[in-house]
Amino acid sequence: MRTFLQEKLASPAFIGEAASGKRAPLLHFMTLREREQFSWMDLLWLAFLAGLAILPPIEEIHKQFILLAIGVLQLLEGRLLAYFPTRGRYYAVFLKILLATLLIDHTGEVAITSSYYPIYYLPVVTAAIYFGPWGTLVWTAIASAAYCSYLYPAIQQYELTTSAITELTIRILFFFLAGVIVNRFAVENRRQTRRYQVLAEELEKTNRRLEQIQAEARRSERLAALGQLSAGLAHEIRNPLGVIKGSAEMLQQKLHDSNPLASELANYISSEVNRLSALVTRFLDFARPQHLETAMHSVADVVERALKAVAAQWTGPAIDVERKYESDVPPVPLDENFCEQVFINLAQNAYEAMTDGGILRVSIRGVEQDRVRGVEVQFSDTGPGVPEELREQIFNPFVTSKKSGVGLGLAIVSKIVDDHHGALRLEASSGQGACFSVFLPEAGSAAEPSPSRAVEISGE
Repeated sequence: MRTFLQEKLASPAFIGEAASGKRAPLLHFMTLREREQFSWMDLLWLAFLAGLAILPPIEEIHKQFILLAIGVLQLLEGRLLAYFPTRGRYYAVFLKILLATLLIDHTGEVAITSSYYPIYYLPVVTAAIYFGPWGTLVWTAIASAAYCSYLYPAIQQYELTTSAITELTIRILFFFLAGVIVNRFAVENRRQTRRYQVLAEELEKTNRRLEQIQAEARRSERLAALGQLSAGLAHEIRNPLGVIKGSAEMLQQKLHDSNPLASELANYISSEVNRLSALVTRFLDFARPQHLETAMHSVADVVERALKAVAAQWTGPAIDVERKYESDVPPVPLDENFCEQVFINLAQNAYEAMTDGGILRVSIRGVEQDRVRGVEVQFSDTGPGVPEELREQIFNPFVTSKKSGVGLGLAIVSKIVDDHHGALRLEASSGQGACFSVFLPEAGSAAEPSPSRAVEISGE
């Protein structure tokens, strides 16, 4: 079992102590229930006070009440700190100094010669635990001054000898010595606890990162298998589609005048074959390996071309585009055509999400992610946003929130960004709409590919 001092020092309330000794607010990480637990150390504490109570002077009732008050204060100290997280430690030390001063006043014929003077170690040690070095020295000086306050009435009745001065000085020096030693141990303990906490947080963050990478690796394996299957099926489907389309067009030409109904049906066949052919093409775009031809380009120029292309084809309600481009964004290595396809897809999704019109906010800035410098592009709309149940799967193939479509657009975008060793994220948003961010690393910063499909859980 830990001692009272170890329990104090190991408590999470002291984790925030900085190396300078400044004290963080108490109970920042500690619950009231933890501070109010009654342990066997409390019983031992009461037993020690009871031992003092039965020692001389026994008939001094004030002494018994003061010892009882000290015991109650020690037991309720946790509640005091819980109710007053910032000032509670000041109250605790001050009350202990006050009770210690009253105790020696009732335990000796001359208070300053009382055998109970070591009771001042209680507020001194408490201050050493709760405060930094300077705070410990200040509170020890206050406790020493409280003890020496009984020197004046003593010299009114007795002569102050050299040996008495020496004895008093020794006692006060021991107060400071005890406070400094305990505070040194307390500060070092808090430093070590803080280091352990930081290490634990880093390990937890690393574990989450590893879990994310493992999930991305499994997803990449599934996508690779699906891509191979899609490529094979697309090639097998495209040939009969070509035959069907050619036959339908021939029928339409021959039956155009003789049988209008048959000609119309042949036209339907041809148009549906065209739609299926476009779908097969998207399958192939997703499945086939991409050979990037990267060069140093300005991301802003590529984004602007994409925005102009989407705006030129848009026939829906008015969409206002707000641009926020940093001026000192460096060029990055990218395939101009593929990245333009990425930004066109994201902008078009934002346009289509705002069925009643709205605002598309596009920002470009230089950032650092996982110690890699690069450029981040954000597309933020004022549409309904991505449903919560789809946020984790939004980059998977065949997952879409649109009424029409097969859900390959973001999967293709994700694949392109991944081939650039970048990152594509759906940012969490506290307001309305969806926000997609694309991170493209600078030259020489993409030695290790980072997973591109990710969803931010924390709010902005």
